[in-house]
Amino acid sequence: MIDPLRRRLGRLVIAVIAGLGLAGALAAPAFADPPGPTDYQSEVRSVEPETPTIDVGIIGGDSFFEMRVDPGVEAIVVGYQAEDYLWFRPDGVVLENQNSPATYLNANRYGSDGVPSTARADAEPDWKQVATGGYWAWHDHRAHWMQSARPFGLEAGDQILEAVIPIVVDGETVEVTVISTWQPEPSPLAMWLGAVAGAAAAVGAWFLRDRRVPPIAATIPLVVVARVVGTAQYTSLPSETGPRPIWIALPIIAAVSAAVGVVLATRGKRFAADAAMLLVGVELAVWGFLKRDGLTAAIIPTDAPFWLDRFATAAALVGGVLLAAIALWWLFAVPSSSVAADGASDSLSDSREPSGSPRPAHP
Repeated sequence: MIDPLRRRLGRLVIAVIAGLGLAGALAAPAFADPPGPTDYQSEVRSVEPETPTIDVGIIGGDSFFEMRVDPGVEAIVVGYQAEDYLWFRPDGVVLENQNSPATYLNANRYGSDGVPSTARADAEPDWKQVATGGYWAWHDHRAHWMQSARPFGLEAGDQILEAVIPIVVDGETVEVTVISTWQPEPSPLAMWLGAVAGAAAAVGAWFLRDRRVPPIAATIPLVVVARVVGTAQYTSLPSETGPRPIWIALPIIAAVSAAVGVVLATRGKRFAADAAMLLVGVELAVWGFLKRDGLTAAIIPTDAPFWLDRFATAAALVGGVLLAAIALWWLFAVPSSSVAADGASDSLSDSREPSGSPRPAHP
């Protein structure tokens, strides 16, 4: 029985590695720096002079500045050194100046990417199309706090910056004033309730062992709430900001693994069902770990209620780790019962090799 068990465990390890590899691949966002949790709320205070032909706003608390321009209207966003940075043409095509220093400084939130020597304020513009439909969103460092450290001498509730983004609309300069305010810390209640819910799911799986309902069924509530929250976050952000596909991909993978595990359990394939539960636990734990910053941040880039996002993240993280640990215990610490319940006939009943022991004598 040892060799079949090792072969199955080998396949299990390969499956887990493949799942983690997929998770790692999906974790790479389409945009270099997508919106993330933050403690600062930026907002447009004024547009002077007022113009109905452009619409501006903030995405993700303070992560992206967005602008939409009406058809037939031309707008130029001015960069940090008074250079032409973005060109919204009247036909809706949006162009980015590759010789503008702002193009490279805006590649991520903190402007840490280097600026090539060709990017100068006095250089001839080199326009590259980045969008159509008269809409674009970008990291504008005039719209958010630029340091990872807290603003010195200030506290939650204080305004931490005020800046102006100049935009030339049909030849007229429009000044968009943006302010940002430090938000208070969120209540930890949703996080702790989520942790309790995750632990309860793991305990439920443990006590469902050898019962009519398979243990992996206890993972379904966690998978469902992760799926709902992940979908809400992914779909609430414009594609220009690069929302992470992993927000919805991992819960989908976990849901498929849970469904397969339930089917296997109903067919008496206990070992395979335990392996499926291990995969569900790993996928949930990875999903929760990637979203962990939202547990304590004041603002989360999603249309879902922030408390629900924190609840789901904590539940997936705690429940996923515990479910994976339980599955590993069943797979490694009690292999004999697993083998007996899953494929015992392959290793015992179907064997045609003589045992070498004498046949029992009958009176």
